[in-house]
Amino acid sequence: MCGASFDELVAIENLEQGKKFFSGFAAVINAIRKAPKFVIARVQGKAVGGGVGIACAADYTIATMAASVKLSELAVGIGPFVVGPAVERKIGNAAFSAMSINATEWQDAGWALSKGMYAEVHDDIEAMDSSIHKLITKLSGSNPEAMKELKKVFWSGTENWDTLLIERAEISGTLVLSDFTRKSIAKFKEGAR
Repeated sequence: MCGASFDELVAIENLEQGKKFFSGFAAVINAIRKAPKFVIARVQGKAVGGGVGIACAADYTIATMAASVKLSELAVGIGPFVVGPAVERKIGNAAFSAMSINATEWQDAGWALSKGMYAEVHDDIEAMDSSIHKLITKLSGSNPEAMKELKKVFWSGTENWDTLLIERAEISGTLVLSDFTRKSIAKFKEGAR
């Protein structure tokens, strides 16, 4: 689960493109939030930025020990503004702040489990897939109306996210155009070669 690629970010030429680009992440998070059924996420490798947002937006996330997480946005001159509400809602303000500020460090799957980002962590993909199969089998026999109402309870207090996430997309869309961010992304791209 990765977030935006550097090539996508440097291709943004104006505020409207920036807002539209980051609104895509907002749309995914809102779709998960509004889905009438539980969304189960499966994370088998490293998750960064938008991938962390999706893992946190999911109603139940199951991962492997290889599923480290990082919010790298600040390191490239923006910030986890769009994914922030989902991440903060799932792991709390202190852990979200730590991930956001320490933007170059990976947190391991055990850390993500201890903060509530992951509901389960398994040693390998086979064990994770077995657990997922058991869970969805149980859920398929549960009352759909009860699950729908429970999902509403889980997401109570997020009714303003349609507006909030678009406002956050605009912040990211503005910051991605700054000289600081452009230089930071170029430096990261150069270091990755």
